[in-house]
Amino acid sequence: MDGVKRWWALGALAVALLAFGLDVTVLSVALPTLAVDLQASTSELQWFSNAYTLVLAAGLLPAGLLGDKFGTKRFLLGGLALFGLASVACAYAGTAEMLIAARAFLGLGAAALVPLSMSVLNVLFPGADRARAIAVWAAAMAVGIPLGPVVGGWLLDNFWWGSVFLLNVPAVLAGLVLLAWLVPNLPGDRARRVDLPGVVLSSVSLAALTYGLVEAGDRGWGSAAALGPVAGGLVLLAGFVVHQARVDQPLLDLKLFASPGFRWGAVLATLASFTMMGALFVLPQYFQAVQATDALGTGLRLLPVVGGLLVGVRTAEWLRPRLGAGVLVSAGFVVMTAGLVTGTATGAGDGYGFPAVWVSLVGVGLGFALPPSMDVAMGALSPGRGGVGGGVLQAVRQVGGTFGVAILGTVLNAAYRTRVDVSGLPGEAASAVRSSAAAGVEVAARVPALLGSVRESFVSGMAAALWVCAGFALVGAVLAALFLPRQAQDVAGAESGHEVVAG
Repeated sequence: MDGVKRWWALGALAVALLAFGLDVTVLSVALPTLAVDLQASTSELQWFSNAYTLVLAAGLLPAGLLGDKFGTKRFLLGGLALFGLASVACAYAGTAEMLIAARAFLGLGAAALVPLSMSVLNVLFPGADRARAIAVWAAAMAVGIPLGPVVGGWLLDNFWWGSVFLLNVPAVLAGLVLLAWLVPNLPGDRARRVDLPGVVLSSVSLAALTYGLVEAGDRGWGSAAALGPVAGGLVLLAGFVVHQARVDQPLLDLKLFASPGFRWGAVLATLASFTMMGALFVLPQYFQAVQATDALGTGLRLLPVVGGLLVGVRTAEWLRPRLGAGVLVSAGFVVMTAGLVTGTATGAGDGYGFPAVWVSLVGVGLGFALPPSMDVAMGALSPGRGGVGGGVLQAVRQVGGTFGVAILGTVLNAAYRTRVDVSGLPGEAASAVRSSAAAGVEVAARVPALLGSVRESFVSGMAAALWVCAGFALVGAVLAALFLPRQAQDVAGAESGHEVVAG
């Protein structure tokens, strides 16, 4: 493929992935309005998010398999089209049940879009160019995360709630046209058999594990609603591994994990996702509960994460040939650790300047750590197995991010509930205050003396969560320094005169 045209194809992918990034956060802006307009219960509000998350987790590996078998471009376009149609269905859903169903189809479209877009990168950008392409790929999704509340908040102020879902449609339409034109046909391996038991086991295990982790974040790790699905998911995942070791044409070739590049690249990309999701979990709550910002203001205050990410990506691109992936990723985790530890000093009375500094540091570290980790992992994949390999990489990142939110949510809530002063409040009001800082702020509107305790307690809980997040980031720094290869496996093979392909 022409060298210039493939970079235009990358731009088309970036446009399509922007829609995915926007949808990650835009729903949170609309939840209060949906609760009123659709008369949605608390459980239904949770399922607006869970339906998407569970189908996304369950569909990543099957979507990658179908792309590898029948052609990556075909299923990439199909997934993007489904994402757009489901966005329209979300916008015009008349009931909570219809919105939940539409969100599930949205997750199915995303399950094809994310891993197959990585598979395209693996084919179009072999060797050293792939690192830059993955950096653009990651930045395109990251930019949408803070833009979701910014644009969504403006739309809700001026239009009806469905407009936040129609926000995806222009990016989807532009992506469809550009991808159809610019991305070459990538034929699949039609002779490859579909491992149906492996598909079922992988889908159900990942969905159950994800659901249990979400429930653990909401209800605590000791609840049956969390422990049951997590235990069941782990058992099914073990069954999946045993089945893959015995079947002639497995969904996932377990020999792939013998490659240090794929194994450690996946682990470190997951740790980076854990750290990122942890920061994005606590920061919106801090801005809204402590600094009293609305959704639009919260989105604007998250922009330094993306700014830092872009700076980190550009700097890492320049440093990587000199330092190698292992040193660079380790340094990225060290910078993230420094940012998170600095964040633990945030006080309830601080303005925006101090949080903006440490949030930017986290973004810079993420730009150093995430793209090179993913590049080293993808470098271990043969082009014909990029879909499933990308699905595996995204599945472990998805579970890692959900795990991070569940752990950090538990830590934050425990510290907050221990410190918040509810003495003198009626039982129902005290229970509401303990449930979350957002609910505490609402009660404090009627009991002004309570507001200081709510905000101080939340900041204390946020500090505890950031310490845990920093601990995981420090583990990432050590693992990267010890085990991550200096460069992607196929680059090493090219330089030595031999192609190196795993999977």
